[in-house]
Order: sequence, then structure tokens, then C-alpha cells
Amino acid sequence: MTTLVLAALALVLAGPVPWAMSRLPVLRRTPRAAMLLWQSVALAGVLAALGAGLSLVTAQLLGEHSLGSYALSAIPLSVTGLVLARLLLSGHRVGTRLRQLRRRHRRLVDLLAEDRDGVHVLEHEAPTAYCVPGLRARVVVSRGTLTSLEADELAAVLSHERAHVRARHDLVLEAFTVLQQAFPAVVTSRHALAEVRLLVEVLADRAARRRQGARALVAALSALLSAGAAQAPDGAVAVADTGMRARLDLLLDERRHLVQATVVLASATAVLVLPTLLVVLPWLGALDR
Repeated sequence: MTTLVLAALALVLAGPVPWAMSRLPVLRRTPRAAMLLWQSVALAGVLAALGAGLSLVTAQLLGEHSLGSYALSAIPLSVTGLVLARLLLSGHRVGTRLRQLRRRHRRLVDLLAEDRDGVHVLEHEAPTAYCVPGLRARVVVSRGTLTSLEADELAAVLSHERAHVRARHDLVLEAFTVLQQAFPAVVTSRHALAEVRLLVEVLADRAARRRQGARALVAALSALLSAGAAQAPDGAVAVADTGMRARLDLLLDERRHLVQATVVLASATAVLVLPTLLVVLPWLGALDR
């Protein structure tokens, strides 16, 4: 029974739940809590998928010890191993590719851009602003950005990019990219990745708003959007790439939404606790025998 419940839970968390959450834009009003919920759903889905196979193996091995029981256990164990192997392989491929891209782009930025107190300025007329995340992060703007923004607007843009660097939003995006590429035809992780990309921008917007105020950031984003800001290179995180209309609406909403945040955080906890208990309880029962 535990195996069936975990398998069903894995399917629900991989498909219908992300699909439904992606159609609830109200969650974006509490971006930090929403991010935790997305992470909990993804982690719980992986845990349930792995736990389904392991629980069946546990049931077989704790029951009749025969050649048939061991042979039957090999099937779910193989499926579990396949899921884990795909995750590890996807993690290796995505991580290696991103780090190569960022390392190469950091070298180009150091070669071509002028370092002005930690901000790297490219001699380019098209406005752009982005960060190259990592342990040796770079915040990059073009000369077109400097000339098209007022001082407070530029400060808001820089605060946004530095928020990405401090919070290591790149690691969150990388984890969801790993899921999306590990199981592209099976789960709706593309919905999760798209929504998480928006949420990290909203979180960085909120950080910039706290430092510089909403007016400066809204003006900066509007100016970059109307000027046709250049797209950031692969592996970078840009200020004007994702969901601008939704972000501008959320920037103007300065209410705290404490009730919603509490409900979303409680949901994130419950989603993660359920498969954990289903995986752990059979082992605890076996120890009591």
C-alpha cells in the first residue's frame, strides 16, 4: 500500500500540481513563500519517486526471503536506480555547461569591460544589465544603460543584480533546470522552471525596492523595456528578461499578505513531510520487530 501511495504521490507532484500552481499567479504576491512551495513540491516529487521503489524493496526483503522475493525486488530497485541516475547525469551536464559558459563569459567581461568599483561597463550602445553568477560573480551594464537611466534608476538596477548574486538565485534555477532536462517528457517541470525564473526576478525586485524605492526601479525597468534591452548571454541573469508586465504589477503591490504567506509556508511543509513520513515509517516499523 505504501508503494502505491508513494507512486501516486510522485505522479501527482510531477504533473497536476505544478500545472495547477503555474495557473495561480496570486502566489507571486508572496514570492519567498511561493519559492519554498515550488522547491518543496519538486523535492517531494523526487523523494516520492525514489521512495516508491525503495518501499517495495523493503517490503519484499522484510517478508519472505526467497529467490523469488529478491528477483521481484530487483525490478523496482532498477527503476529507482534509473530515476536517480538520470537526475545525477542531468545535474552533471547542466552544472558543467553552466560553469563553462560563465567562466568563459567572465574572462570576456574582464577583457572587454571597464571595472568601475565592482561594476563592469561594456562599451555598447544597446542598454543591458545582468549578472554572471558564481563564486566570482560579475555585475555587468552597458554604456547605453548608463546614459539612458537616472542615477537612482541605475542604483535600483544594480541593487537588483546584486540581490541575485547574494541570494545565489542561479543555484535555484539550476536545480529546476536539472529536473526539466532529466524528465522532459514525463513531468511538467517546464512550468516549474518558468515560474521559478519569474519568482527569482520578483525577489530581486523586492530587494531593490527596499533599498531604492519602487519608483526608481519601475522607471528603470520601463526605460530598459522601451529601449529594447539586449538579451543577456546564456548562463547570466538579466534585469529585463522575464515577465516584465507581471513584475511591474507586483512592484506596485507593497502589502505584506501575511495570511497568504503563512498558508503557503504551511503547504510547503506539509508537501515535504508527507513523502518523508511514508518513506521513513516502514523502516521504523522494521526496527521495532
